[in-house]
Amino acid sequence: MGYYSVALDMTGRFTVVIGGGTVAERKVKGLLEAGAAVTVISPSLTAQLARWVKQGRISHVARSYTPGDLAGYELAFVATDDPRVNAAVFRESKKRGLWVNAADDPAHCDFILPSVLRRGELAVAVSTGGSSPALARAIREELEAYFTRDYDALTQIVTAVRKELRQRSVTPPSEAWHGALNGELRALIRRGELKRAKTYLLDQLGGKPC
Repeated sequence: MGYYSVALDMTGRFTVVIGGGTVAERKVKGLLEAGAAVTVISPSLTAQLARWVKQGRISHVARSYTPGDLAGYELAFVATDDPRVNAAVFRESKKRGLWVNAADDPAHCDFILPSVLRRGELAVAVSTGGSSPALARAIREELEAYFTRDYDALTQIVTAVRKELRQRSVTPPSEAWHGALNGELRALIRRGELKRAKTYLLDQLGGKPC
């Protein structure tokens, strides 16, 4: 099966998670980080899910899934160990034109989730097309040693510089960006000289620092 990698804006998107165990908790955590509006349907919840309900961060329907539960949602996630529930949710999703992801059940998925490494706004996703989530996770863990916390600062500086250049109507070519994101810039960031790093990047791209 062919998958097309995308980054989906989840801000305020109505999302339902069916299941209340540890797998569901991981799904909900990622969805909350992305700004989704989450409802969990499950007769029981992990302690963390219960805390999020108490804090008002997610909604909870305290029962098992029943047909019709997908009404009003844009995305659905199934995190149970019952293949019958996976199949039932998938059938309903087809009727409603809804995308669904079923944990460890690619046959009942419209989309799959990569293993994601985050450094602030930087996200590095690894996927095996659903064939081996364990391998994707292992590769992502290997990448953690390369993508250090400095990449968070690097992303913030690049974002700020890009915004400033746009305000100045300066549009450097991609080759200029490629050359500017070099070892000198990385060295400044590693030393914590973030203002100098921004000034350096602006200079390399033909802008003028404020």
